[in-house]
Amino acid sequence: MKKFARAALAASLAAFISFSVSAQDVQERTIKFGHLNNPDHPVSFGVKRFAELLAAKSGGKLKVQEYPSNQLGNELQQQSALQGGVQEMSAPSTSSLAGIVKEFGLVDFPFAVANFAQADALLDGPLGQALIAKLPEKGLVALGYWDLGFRNVTNSKHPINKPEDLSGVKIRVIPNPVFLETFKAFNANPVPMPFTELYGALESKAVDGQENPFAVILSNKFFEVNKFVSATNHVYAANIMLVSKRFWDRLSPTEQRMMNEAANEARGYQRQVSRAAAAKAVGELQAKGMQYNEVAPAEQARMRQIAKPVTDKFAATYDPAIVKLYNDELARIRK
Repeated sequence: MKKFARAALAASLAAFISFSVSAQDVQERTIKFGHLNNPDHPVSFGVKRFAELLAAKSGGKLKVQEYPSNQLGNELQQQSALQGGVQEMSAPSTSSLAGIVKEFGLVDFPFAVANFAQADALLDGPLGQALIAKLPEKGLVALGYWDLGFRNVTNSKHPINKPEDLSGVKIRVIPNPVFLETFKAFNANPVPMPFTELYGALESKAVDGQENPFAVILSNKFFEVNKFVSATNHVYAANIMLVSKRFWDRLSPTEQRMMNEAANEARGYQRQVSRAAAAKAVGELQAKGMQYNEVAPAEQARMRQIAKPVTDKFAATYDPAIVKLYNDELARIRK
């Protein structure tokens, strides 16, 4: 009995020491988490869920303070703030990273994936991880990918039923080379512009249209300034959970583990909410007076062929090993 009591005491003491060490490993921290979306957008719901999970795991010590709606600046300004260590987290589109890791342009290749299952398989698999591995040397750490959705064109002129309908349309695009060249291939007039300036540009007719997922179109009230919404589904767009490397390196292994676990658990929830919102948004946009049309598969196939020289051109400038991995992964997930 004495042996048993001693063993039990030793086990309790070890557990207490382990708990104490773990408690000491987690400090009181406030994490500024900025993003460009409105509080009613699925990205914001993802941030809130991440905050709840992280608070629960850390006993309330790791607090997330959300700054939606560009409060901390546009995507590139927030990226610089993360790199400089003055902001802890953000959730930009992957497109915004192409300026520092050009291979992120692969995610923006048009008509690469046909559905959400393929998109998740591509980003959660070896290709997505290979891209994430390139970020720490740029001062960033990534905790995984969130859903933004398939991008679709809105404009004030006419429905987009075929590639020729884009000819001459002045369309705002993300300041990203792949997007610029893709819309040039359709003979559109692409205008790179920060998201913060977009509504005003549409309202003043400085641009005719733009392209974004349905939930973004609804949340930002583009139905007030554009009449037509066309389901081009030309690019699957993802957000990426970014952490300042300077901040990350100050965290203990326990805190880093908690951050990773909370991010992984929040990801499934965010994707589910985002995809449900996209499906619902189509009906709401029509109720707000937008004219909705789908693009026939044959016309989408034509658009893919028109865009292929663009993707071939960019792929030739990327790391050949990453491009091979990308093509291998596409072949795998399309089976």
